[in-house]
Amino acid sequence: MKVDRSGATWLRGRVCVCLRHMVTSKCILVFLCLFITVPLVGHYYLSNIAGDIDHPIHRSRTKLDYPDSDIDLSKSSELKHQIEELRRIKASVNNELRDLESKRQKLQAEVSGYTTHIDTLKSQYETINKEVSQLKIALDQLRVEKEETIMQYIPNIKAPQRILMEADPSENIPLPMSPQSCRMHSCFDYTPCSLVSGFPVFVYNPEGSLFGSHKIVDFVQSSFISSLQKSVYVTTDPMSACLFVVLVGEIAEDQLVDRAHFERQLHDLPHWHGDGRNHIILNLARSPSNKEFFTDVNTGRAMMVQSVFVNSVFRPGFDVLVPPNFGIAEGDTWQDLPSMSPVRRKYLISFWGEAISSKLAQNIEQNIQSIQNTVNENGGNVQRVPRSVQEVPQGAGQEEELSEEGEDDEEEDGNFQVRTLKAAADATRLVSLEASVVAALKKMHNQIPDTLFLQFSCDGPRPQGSYAEWGLCGNNERRSKVLSQSTFSLVLPPTNFTMLSTTVFQIRLYESLKYGAIPIILGDHVQLPFSEILDWRLAAIFLPVSRVTEIHFFLRTFTDSDISQMRQHGRFLWETYMSNSKRILDTTLAVFRTRLQIPAKPVKEEPTPSVFNASFIPLKFNGPEMEPETDEVLGPTEARFPSEKFYRNYTQFINYNIFNKPGDPFHLYPYQPFDTVLPSEAKYLGSGYGFRSIGKGAGGSGKEFSGALGGNIQREQFTIVMLTYEREAVLIKALQRLKGLPFLNKVIVVWNNPIPPSPELRWPDIHVPLEIVKTFKNSLNNRFLPYDSIETEAILSIDDDAHLRHDEIIFGFRVWREERERIVGFPGRFHAWDLKHQSWLYNSNYSCELSMVLTGAAFFHKYYSYLYSYVMPAAIRDKVDEYTNCEDIAMNFLVSHITRKPPIKVTSRWTFRCPGCPQTLSSNDSHFQERHKCINFFVKVYGYMPLLYTQYRVDSVLFKTRLPHDKQKCFKYI
Repeated sequence: MKVDRSGATWLRGRVCVCLRHMVTSKCILVFLCLFITVPLVGHYYLSNIAGDIDHPIHRSRTKLDYPDSDIDLSKSSELKHQIEELRRIKASVNNELRDLESKRQKLQAEVSGYTTHIDTLKSQYETINKEVSQLKIALDQLRVEKEETIMQYIPNIKAPQRILMEADPSENIPLPMSPQSCRMHSCFDYTPCSLVSGFPVFVYNPEGSLFGSHKIVDFVQSSFISSLQKSVYVTTDPMSACLFVVLVGEIAEDQLVDRAHFERQLHDLPHWHGDGRNHIILNLARSPSNKEFFTDVNTGRAMMVQSVFVNSVFRPGFDVLVPPNFGIAEGDTWQDLPSMSPVRRKYLISFWGEAISSKLAQNIEQNIQSIQNTVNENGGNVQRVPRSVQEVPQGAGQEEELSEEGEDDEEEDGNFQVRTLKAAADATRLVSLEASVVAALKKMHNQIPDTLFLQFSCDGPRPQGSYAEWGLCGNNERRSKVLSQSTFSLVLPPTNFTMLSTTVFQIRLYESLKYGAIPIILGDHVQLPFSEILDWRLAAIFLPVSRVTEIHFFLRTFTDSDISQMRQHGRFLWETYMSNSKRILDTTLAVFRTRLQIPAKPVKEEPTPSVFNASFIPLKFNGPEMEPETDEVLGPTEARFPSEKFYRNYTQFINYNIFNKPGDPFHLYPYQPFDTVLPSEAKYLGSGYGFRSIGKGAGGSGKEFSGALGGNIQREQFTIVMLTYEREAVLIKALQRLKGLPFLNKVIVVWNNPIPPSPELRWPDIHVPLEIVKTFKNSLNNRFLPYDSIETEAILSIDDDAHLRHDEIIFGFRVWREERERIVGFPGRFHAWDLKHQSWLYNSNYSCELSMVLTGAAFFHKYYSYLYSYVMPAAIRDKVDEYTNCEDIAMNFLVSHITRKPPIKVTSRWTFRCPGCPQTLSSNDSHFQERHKCINFFVKVYGYMPLLYTQYRVDSVLFKTRLPHDKQKCFKYI
């Protein structure tokens, strides 16, 4: 029979422990018995002695009477001796009692010491046990990391080598059959534009004598120079350039251009290289009279960019159609935009214009018969064409200009009469189409006149525009007033289907988007600006002309939310891509860069200067450490690691989608909060790098939960950004509380005080890097700067007086990982509607709805730091500096505007109290008044109220759930 030695050892240990406990208990029991019995025995002994003494009988106050009446003087000495003996015995007993009491007190002190020691040992045991558990988790993490390192071996791939253009490249590369058939694969030279080239662009200086045959409009030239000087892509080295940009317009109205001379000047450009490869020719429209510029001009392999195109010139996927350059040079334009509410405006549909071709209809009809008779009389030859038909403008027929070199040239062209008759026939057809559209719209207007604004004639000067299109009526002020009161706006394209776009058509689209009237485009033959990257279906309605009689019914089916969404997207497109010259040029370059699959330049990050000199060594805190507020194991102890950066640089669908979402499409961000989540099984079937599943995929309760982050995202850490000002003692305590916090990567203290901290200040060691950042001015915006020291996607923004327990922080971090595009925080607030003043109010009362989370204790993605600092309108940051207030409201506005989702509140905390703190900004009486003003000002900037309400908060899964004794909750108190 085998003996289980381990079991026997354990049994002997248990017996020894029991014996030690029994000995201790017996000692305590013996001392208690002695303490009780000794006084009782002493009392009994004294009582017996006293009983043997004859007590005198008191007969009177002045005289002692003895029973025997005789006084035995001999007994007095004996009695005296007995009394002294009793006194001696009493003194002896008292001494013994004092000795016993002293011993009892000593024993009690020893028992108390043993009890304290036992409690200390228990505490140490729990601490050691917690550390052992954390070490086990850490070992498991290291084991998984080792396996990942072995399994996830990715060789370093060398980036493709850049190919620089030769000084005089070969000019014998054959062109396609005609320049009109150019496409990127046939006319573009990819060799100087490698994926890692950075997209260098060389810009010809438009000043001087580059094109001496015409003068560029001053504003177009100055804004072009100013915008490109600030571009990160511009290079002064033509040998390294991927693209060459040349500005040729807009040309002043009184300028006549010799196209042949202009073509020769193009070919004489120093880097034209015979065929204009990789050249961009810009014609930026500034006035409604801007015309198609490149007809009959041999541009070779160059790509054309302008607002006016006909189908015989435009090459899809090669040339780019841009909006007119009617805005300012650069800067915010929100001041010029109306509010996006109410959703349904005074007019359901508006249109104000006049068909320019209708004025020629009568003249053309009178001359058609004359032309036909002339042809018949001359046997098919036209000797003389009526001047009224010769003056049919460009756009009719095949858009070919009638020769101005004399009648001899016309007679030499055997097909001239055919083209003339075709132009006349097309003009008649266009007039008929215009008339049918006008008739249908007028009929609809007569039936419901109160909700429509339709005018088909100008009550002032001649309409602006060219032949075969709907001319503009009135001035900008009158048109903007109508559009600001319109829900939808008719944008009628040219009735000549060969005209893909005109400046007047682009102006109508531009103004509709600007003033919040959703454009309705009748016809599908037109091109819209930047349609290669922009999804115009999100902001405009496209209908065939044959639907003109059903427009009213169709538009009535749109809900308020549909109208609001389209209006918001239209404003986004206008502000981001059309509002000023810089936006137009940036977007133009972005189109070509996206075609070439070259990622944008990385967004800049703010430096993190230290408040300390390079030679200064801060003092270390040597006081007592704070006791942990909880004995829970909240996560593994792991080494610091940053979040992975720039891992989706070349993902094509990402690069295209960013142009149709609010944000910043012109820069490359190290990470964004909108990444797609893998299917759950993928992490177990080859795509598990970086994932830490709960119980290795088996799940579990509190014990397994604390061992891994789990969730649907790879493991990560977070950075704490703490704002402080003149509260050094509060700051040090706040930092001390962070020691031992799992998943913490770094702590950055934003020192908002212009006076540096005291050199005698002692800084605690919290086992992660602690950086004290020097700011250039006292601004609450500093807390949201995208510091380059922040190496994680997750940021916990916290005030120095916000006291959060470790379990609350970790729970908030876990929740944020599942809702990383939103703000996740603790104290909640909401915006309330003031019925009396028809405006918004900031409210901090307890409420069952909230729409904001204070960023004095909240998680958010670093992506929003970039947007807050560089993309959000500067007027909002200026208002924050003006009031030294409202930065948290501004961040909530921004995130809700980008995501169209409310924030998430975690735990029951509604506010933070800091009894030992000096006076705070929020205690000022004007604090709430300023916040009321901030909310209403921010609404004006955005054009609507982006905040959304939510009616729930988040607690852990097993909170208030009854569990078996062998299971643990996720968090004890959350």
